[in-house]
Formats: sequence, C-alpha cells, structure tokens
Amino acid sequence: MTRSPSSAPRPRQGIGQDQFLTILSREEALVRFQAALFPRPVPGEERVLADALGLALAEDVTAPIDVPPFDRSNVDGFAVRSADIVSASEAGSVRLRLNGETIHCGTAPTEAVAAGTATTIATGGPMPRGADAVVMVEHTQPAGDDAIEIRRGASPGQFVSYAGSDIARSEMLLRAGTVIGSREIGMLAACGVASVKVACRPRVAVLSTGDELVQPGYPLPPAAVYDTNGAIVCAAIEENGGEAVFYGAIADDEAKLEAAMREALAASDMLILSGGTSKGAGDVSHRIIARLGKPGIIAHGVALKPGKPLCLAVCDGKPVVILPGFPTSAMFTFHDMIVPVLRRMAGLPPRAETHVATKVPLRVASELGRAEFVMVSLVEGAEGLIAYPTGKGSGAITSFAQADGFLRIDALADHLPAGTEAEVTLFTPHLRVPDLVIIGSHCTGLDLVLEPLARAGLSARSLAVGSLGGLSAARRGECDLAPIHLLDEKTQVYNGPFLTDGLELVPGWRRMQGIVYRPGDKRFEGRSVEDAIAAALADPSCLMVNRNQGAGTRILIDRLLGKARPDGYWNQPRSHNAVAAAVKQNRADWGVTIAPVAQAAGLGFIALAEEHYDFALVSARKDRLAVQAFLEALHSAECRDVLEKAGFRPA
Repeated sequence: MTRSPSSAPRPRQGIGQDQFLTILSREEALVRFQAALFPRPVPGEERVLADALGLALAEDVTAPIDVPPFDRSNVDGFAVRSADIVSASEAGSVRLRLNGETIHCGTAPTEAVAAGTATTIATGGPMPRGADAVVMVEHTQPAGDDAIEIRRGASPGQFVSYAGSDIARSEMLLRAGTVIGSREIGMLAACGVASVKVACRPRVAVLSTGDELVQPGYPLPPAAVYDTNGAIVCAAIEENGGEAVFYGAIADDEAKLEAAMREALAASDMLILSGGTSKGAGDVSHRIIARLGKPGIIAHGVALKPGKPLCLAVCDGKPVVILPGFPTSAMFTFHDMIVPVLRRMAGLPPRAETHVATKVPLRVASELGRAEFVMVSLVEGAEGLIAYPTGKGSGAITSFAQADGFLRIDALADHLPAGTEAEVTLFTPHLRVPDLVIIGSHCTGLDLVLEPLARAGLSARSLAVGSLGGLSAARRGECDLAPIHLLDEKTQVYNGPFLTDGLELVPGWRRMQGIVYRPGDKRFEGRSVEDAIAAALADPSCLMVNRNQGAGTRILIDRLLGKARPDGYWNQPRSHNAVAAAVKQNRADWGVTIAPVAQAAGLGFIALAEEHYDFALVSARKDRLAVQAFLEALHSAECRDVLEKAGFRPA
C-alpha cells in the first residue's frame, strides 16, 4: 500500500501551464486526456501465429484461399449423381455400379462418376467429377464385388461441403483490433496464414513513490508498508495489453524522483506513478511533470470517489499518470480512467462491460459533489441479486479483490437509500454467485471450517457486518448462515433468544473474550476484570480501542463500561485483529478481543467471558448442497481438532 497525495495544489487554467484551476468531472477529465493523446497510429510488428496469442491485430486479414479449398464429403459413403437415385426407397432400391477407386482424405479423384455409377468416398475426401451428392454407407447394401444397392434417395448437395462454404477467398477473415486467441489462430491456420501483423504492446513504466515502501519479500521495519500498488498496477497493465516495466519504489527525494521519471519515460510509451506524500512528494511529482514535456498536466483532481487525487498528463505525446496511493483508489481509477487509453494504444477494442440489476440492502452514505463508485459483493437473495458494499475503505486492497463490481452514486446525492434497485457493473464478464454465503460476525475460526469446502470445489463468501447485521441479512434471506454471539440480558442465554421464524440455531464453538494489554502494564497485569477496568477508567491517559456498533463484542464492552466513555471509545475497528494491532502498536492501551488473537499477537489477556459463537441458519436454504457441506464440515472430527488447536472449544 502506498499513500495518497494530499493537499496537492489545484491546477491553474491555461494551455501548457502546470495545472488547472478546478477539479474536473470524470467525464471531462477523460475527454481532455484522450483528446491530448489521440488520434495516433498504433505501431505494429509481424509475428508468427504462436507468438501472436493474446495480441490485437494491427490490420484487417482477408482469406487468401477458399476453405475448404475443394468440394468434399461430410460422411463416409458413396459419391453419386442424385438424379440416378431419385426413385430409391426401402421398398425399391436402386443398383449402381462401383467405380474402381476409393477416395480418402488427401486423395485426388482420377475417375469421373458417370451415370449409373458410384465411387466409395471417406469423410473429408474430395468430390469426384460428375458426382453431386453423397449417400451414407448406412443407407446402402453391397450387391456383389462391384455394385451397391441404395435404399434412399438424395438431393443435390447432400452431405457435401462446397469449396469456400466455410471461408471464401478474399472474404474478411478478422478485423483489426481482434484479439488473437486459439479460435482465431485456427481460422488463420486453415487459410494457410503463418504470420500476422499485430499491434505492439505499449511499454508502460511503473514507479511507486514513498519513503515508507518496502518490496515484498523483505523485512518490514516499523511504520513501513509493503508496496502493493507496484505489483497490482503491473499485473493490471499486462491484463490490458501493455508490457509493464517496474522501476521499483523511489524515496521522497525530488532529484532522485525526477531522474527516475526521466529514465523511465525515455524508455517507455507510458509512465504510471502511485502515491507518496511524505515531505510534500505529492507536490514534487506534479512539479517534475511540468518539466518533462508539453502540454503537461491535463487534469489534476477529479470529482470521483475513490480517486480524487488522480493526475493525468501528456508529455511530448506520452501519457503520464499519477494514481492515488491507496490501493482501492489506485486500482479503481486505473481501470476506469487509464485502461481505455492503454487498450487504445495497444490496438485493443474497448473493454466489454457487463451490467446486472441488483438491490442494495443497506443505506450507503456518499459525499455531495463527487460521483462515487462503490465496490460491492453480490449474493443471491430471495428475489434476485443483492449488492453488499465491501466497505473497507480506499486503503484496503481486498475491497477490490473481493468485489464483483461497482455501482455509481450520483454527485448530487448524499446517500443511497436502503432497498435501492441499482445497476452494478461487473469487473469480469462472467459472474459466479458463491455457493455459500455467510454474513455476520467475524471470527478467525470460520476460515478453518470453510477449508474443506474449498478443497471440494465449493466457493464461499463471508461478509463481516456484525452479529446484528448478520441477523438482519438472514431475516431478509440474503445469506445461508449468520454467525452471531449475542447474550440476552434477561435470560443470560446466548443467541437463541434473538432468532425469529424462519431461522434455526446451529451451535458453533466457544471462544474466550477478554481484555488485552501490553505485557508489563501494571494497570492490567495480574488484576481481575473489575480492577483492570477501574484502573483504566481512573487513568485519563489510558486509551482504549472499541469495536464497531452491531458487533457482539461491542455489546459486551458497553456492559463493562456502563455509562463511562473513556478516551478511545469512538475508535471502532471491525475485527478482533484490528483491536490487537492497535494495542500491540501502542495506539491504544487496552481493548477486548478473543484469546486466539491475543495469543498470536503476544499480548496480555484477562479472561472476561466464554461466549457462544453460533450460526443462525436460514431454514429455507438448509437443504442446499453447500449448506449441507458446511454443516458436515462443522461437525466433523477434523474440524473439531483444528478448532481446538487454534484455541476454540467446539460446541
């Protein structure tokens, strides 16, 4: 992950000036960018068929020959004159004399079929002179060594493929821009074409910027992050017809960055940078672009969410792009704004987009003045597809990886109401709805139970929205199972009292919730739960980390605190791991999480309560194959053993 440019100066209007005055709409930015780059010729090169796979044709290809190149038989049988057997039937066969040759594939006929004669012919064999039809061998009977009896008539052209019936000479075979796949190679080979002119793949240089970046495979120092964008942008370039060249991550140093940008641009057809705000590097990149060529920056700042910091430039005919630093922002803007340009440079047709009708079950807040594109995961509901926002923020790489597509919220709207029917644009042409949908509370033990399903080829989707959110989804029929851990105050019973008609309880496992702290902290070390909470509340400098509303853990925390709202109460991450990370990294002093997570993080732990992590099963979906597979896995000895080793107690 790299960081997104912040506080970048807004462009000043004027041709050739560094920047423009106003943030542009997505449509206006794209129009200006493409107008500065096109029209332009698409460079091409001649390649043999095997090396042309996956590339786009640079010019039209017409057929140099007929395919097939001669009239040929489609079946094994006898080449005949159809007029000779007009009267043939089961009741009265027609006798024909056999000619003295047999025509196989690759055998040129030497003897004409005269009236009253027939020639033995194999599938694919060239039709002999005089014959205009073929009778299948099944409709004949031998009549001695030199004759046959035919029991069925034939119309002219029966079981014959005429020359050019598949592909005619000079016919348009493939258009420029066609992507060469196995089928296209087959067509070209059938016409004897050994090589074609294809569009050269644009060479795209990729630079990541930021002092904090570390390449995958190297140790991660404090406050550093792995360079996500470098890898994912390179992969996306290759997927869309470009040749990616990664120049690594460049520190936030103007001289070093300019040298790297100049070197990369000189050797490439396009330059893409991402992120970097340390020491004003976001401003530095834009200043450097102004020195790389004319006209320079086309758009800096687009009314788009995610993706507002996007910068588009053209330097002496070459596109230069600064993507936002956060992975989701970077990849969305790349696919939405850069892919159309890259594909056009590669001679490829525009990306085909598939749209599906969905319903959005939750209210989605938005920002007035910016068109917002919301990543969604799709599940099958009772009345069609349901679009769940991924909701992890622009810094989350999994938002893009786990989403099926996106929907748009207009710039004039401040939210999308729950229950809205919305059109979703898919990231890939084909949508596979998961076999099993689980919506509710998060737990690291869930992955252990799902693994046997993955080995069996069943796909599962798990969306963490909290216990209460999962119950709502289950009641609406949007999932198969809702993991929950809710304690009823009146009965002191877990989960069962919260079920309604149409839901049934499936016991899962028990997990110990507790207070986590850094080992050695005397406010918590060796204390009871009550004493630890009292010590934390008595110390104004003691910072807590909470959990999100709707989570079962949040209900437990609120019961512990009563009316107290200590510093850190409104810090509300959505997972147990995030709570542990906040305490371990000294961003908080205490929080509540589960024992396996605390142990993995090396934190101190004060046991609070063993809670029941169970599943609300939608009864109407109980008999589905994937649900039965989940239940079988959950109750298996293998899963019980794995859960116990991970620190859970199976129910």
